[in-house]
Amino acid sequence: MVKIILYISAFVPMYLLFILNLVIELINKNLTLNITNTVVLVSLTILTLIGFVGLMWVVKSKSDTRGKITIISKKNLTDQHFLNYFSLFVLLALAFDLSKICFVGVFVAILIFIGVVYIKNNIYYVNPLLNILGYSFYDIVYLDESGKEGELRIFYKGELETNGKVYLLSLKKKNLNFLEDDKSV
Repeated sequence: MVKIILYISAFVPMYLLFILNLVIELINKNLTLNITNTVVLVSLTILTLIGFVGLMWVVKSKSDTRGKITIISKKNLTDQHFLNYFSLFVLLALAFDLSKICFVGVFVAILIFIGVVYIKNNIYYVNPLLNILGYSFYDIVYLDESGKEGELRIFYKGELETNGKVYLLSLKKKNLNFLEDDKSV
């Protein structure tokens, strides 16, 4: 379920672009509110809500595996995946007229194909909504509480420090780990 929510949330900005497009076309009377447009508008709104609320639930939920770590080194990978999803948004947003049933069918098929790849390969880090909300994706080398060194990919809201600051690590799934500031220090 978490994987599906993360996948849906990755496309929230694109859903919003399509909603904006449909609403503007309806206001300008270039489209009528027929069955196709109504179903598309309602579906995109539901997907947007599921994606946003679901992502907030995933980010805020605490995992069973938590520990304190100190970052030794970091590499911000957020910008390396920008073109992966940005080009997809542009392609879908510019090329598809969701007021036509044939485009709706192709749009749904493309989203299903992308979803299978996204979920099967655990590529949660390709999520522009997380980036818009201020999260960055890092490769880190860290020391745990016992002094053992480890490597991990994590999300963190803000800029990670490597100056001995202690963080709380919340291990959830492969490529879906979050760091928080340790408030007890």
